[in-house]
Amino acid sequence: MHACPIPDAVLADDDAVEMLRVWSAEKAMYCSMKVGMYQETRKVSEEAVWGIILADVARQVSDALQRAYPDTETDSLAMVRDHFLNELRTPSIQSKKDTPQRHH
Repeated sequence: MHACPIPDAVLADDDAVEMLRVWSAEKAMYCSMKVGMYQETRKVSEEAVWGIILADVARQVSDALQRAYPDTETDSLAMVRDHFLNELRTPSIQSKKDTPQRHH
């Protein structure tokens, strides 16, 4: 398995919580996530929090693409958003459903 590095700020924070991992394996997408943490501890809608998390992931992916390919003149965030919305309507890759982790 080829894992992504953990950011230094996460390693330094004893209260850091991993919320989402995504893998591509065996021609499918696999996810592991911590569902329920916010609703159980802060009485906030999980859907709202996951919307924020996914939007932040999209912004960070866009930033990473712009750093990796600085000569590209495309609006990476707009492209990520457009492809995200298309994938919600018509998935192009099979996603494997594993049981999400519940917050304890």
